[in-house]
Amino acid sequence: MPDPETLVSQCFELGEAVRYVAVLQDGELLMRQRTGIADASAGESDRYEELLVNPTILTLARRRGDIDCGGLAWVLIRYGNFFTFVHPTSTGHLSVGIELDAELDAITAALARTAGNWDAGAVPARRRQGQ
Repeated sequence: MPDPETLVSQCFELGEAVRYVAVLQDGELLMRQRTGIADASAGESDRYEELLVNPTILTLARRRGDIDCGGLAWVLIRYGNFFTFVHPTSTGHLSVGIELDAELDAITAALARTAGNWDAGAVPARRRQGQ
């Protein structure tokens, strides 16, 4: 199983536009925030977002996407102080806070590639386990 710390590090390596990274993997949550960011949300609020809100958003969007939209790739949410990119994985999801002035096309493409490459390491292991 790929290490979630690796995914977190790879996301932060994409640049200063990345404010926050969370990985929910098999019910275990890992959250990291860049130091010194403006208008940061509360840690307890972030925890509930990762455990309740983002999984629910992904479930709803995935179900809608599977009806006649060709599935779901990822979701981008625009809050007042930042964007949140939420990408489903085979074991949970990746959530990344993005600065408002970021080049969204470039950062979302890079995040989707990063999540996909990381998640590809999880899929064969889960198939071997019969899941």
